[in-house]
Amino acid sequence: MANKTIIKVEPNKQEVFIEREFDSPVEFLFKAHVEPKLVAQWMGTNVIKLENKKHGSYHYETTDPHGNKHGFHGTFHEILPNKRIIRTFKMENTSFPTQLEFFEFEKRGKTKSKLTMQLLYKSVADRDNMLKLPFEFGLNMAHNKLQEVLNHLK
Repeated sequence: MANKTIIKVEPNKQEVFIEREFDSPVEFLFKAHVEPKLVAQWMGTNVIKLENKKHGSYHYETTDPHGNKHGFHGTFHEILPNKRIIRTFKMENTSFPTQLEFFEFEKRGKTKSKLTMQLLYKSVADRDNMLKLPFEFGLNMAHNKLQEVLNHLK
């Protein structure tokens, strides 16, 4: 199965652009990013904290197949329902610095929507190191699961 999530990376730039279209109204796509129960379903994570407001924070924790726990957290800088989320993202217990994330939600008719993400890293080296992880695989897996969750909201 081909990857439906498109990842764009330019040489010598500190950012990654990600695009994915979903068979879902934009309201459901946004809801799946802000409701703890839905986030947990498609991300496969434990939502410890999710404060969907300016200066609110989030904290998620996942468990790998070996039973190791991995946390990540951040702060919301802007939440505009069905339009935009701007937040920071930090993987705990790693050398990766905090990154800045811009999520844009676009209506594409009554039953279609598009998510565009811009991830901004402290340096090109930090971005490149992140991309050495199974970044593309994990993102496509998460977005495929997100589509499944969205299918049940219809």
